[in-house]
Amino acid sequence: MASHAEALVEHNKLSDKVIVIPGKVEEVEIPELVDVIISEPMGYMLYNERMLESYLHAKKWLKPNGKMFPTTGDLHVAPFFDDALYMEHFSKANFWYQNSFYGVDLSNLRESALEEYFRQPIVDTFDVRILMAKPVTHSVNFLSAAEDDLHRIEIPLHYTVHTAGSVHGLAFWFDVLFQGSNVPVWLSTAPQEPLTHWYQVRCLLPTPIFVKVGQALSGKVLLISNRRQSYDVEIELMVDGTGIKSKNTLDLKNPYFRYTGTQTPIPAGTNTVSPTELYWNMATSSTSAVNENGTLDGSCGNMMTNGLVVNDPATYAGAGGILGASPYALGGISSGMPIVSAVPNASTLEGSSSHYVSNRYVVGNQAAIIQGYSGTNCGEYSNSKGAYHSMVYSR
Repeated sequence: MASHAEALVEHNKLSDKVIVIPGKVEEVEIPELVDVIISEPMGYMLYNERMLESYLHAKKWLKPNGKMFPTTGDLHVAPFFDDALYMEHFSKANFWYQNSFYGVDLSNLRESALEEYFRQPIVDTFDVRILMAKPVTHSVNFLSAAEDDLHRIEIPLHYTVHTAGSVHGLAFWFDVLFQGSNVPVWLSTAPQEPLTHWYQVRCLLPTPIFVKVGQALSGKVLLISNRRQSYDVEIELMVDGTGIKSKNTLDLKNPYFRYTGTQTPIPAGTNTVSPTELYWNMATSSTSAVNENGTLDGSCGNMMTNGLVVNDPATYAGAGGILGASPYALGGISSGMPIVSAVPNASTLEGSSSHYVSNRYVVGNQAAIIQGYSGTNCGEYSNSKGAYHSMVYSR
């Protein structure tokens, strides 16, 4: 890698500015202290691969008041429910139920196999709604932390449950902060954020714990470094006041990579309204459209495939979105997606967050912003003052 870096430096005529020093940071010598240390030392669950220790070791070359990017790291831990994942993991040991596999009885190894499967942390992604309580956060400041601080990491856990059900284990993800001189920047691997190659990590409990809303959960996570550039992870949870608890020890060096790249399904039972009613209410409300002066014309001639109502179907032709038409160009809009901006009298999208109106699009001739609009029915509409100001909304 160092030789490739040197080749790039030479090719870009930067040899007088960039010096490549090959070797481990623990072993190399450099001629002077540095102003900034930049690295990408994060592993799964932040600490896997133990690169953070080398990152902290590099501080011996940092000037006083120098900067480190990233500056801090936050590991977040929350209880979760996922019946499908638990049963999938549990059923892996079914092979070892066989008492005559080509004449060989395997059943005495089933318990050992099950224990081994549950020692594997699961690297994948999930819908944030499977989390049953607000996460506990363990923070480390890389500017002040010592290498020894990362050899044994204990995280006390205290939760108030907001979703009843079976706790199948603990979910982990991390955020890192790049604290610049003027602007802080966060890189997040949270389940509600865009997916990264770190995904998230889940550690299962062999015996799930049933909890009710409002109950208190307590426990701990203990990460103990090992010689395999990783950690042994001990997790323990207990329902306060009941004596009910469950624990497990996992090998972070030997995870189960479950990610598929597909969108995670919404967990069952999290809808607050009837999905059937919501769908058909939207479908039936699509039969209305708004004409040029902002009145409801009662027809479906101005409907588009994505549920938008527009005042000139000829101008805004195009399946699935309003595609660069004059006088307003909105770009393609996927079917069923919430639409979040407004279009003033311009040929391109103008503004961004200042035009958000409760996750609804406002379009029309010289479209204005309707403050506080929160409707979900595309048949709802509002007139602004004067002609040529008709408003229409996405479903």
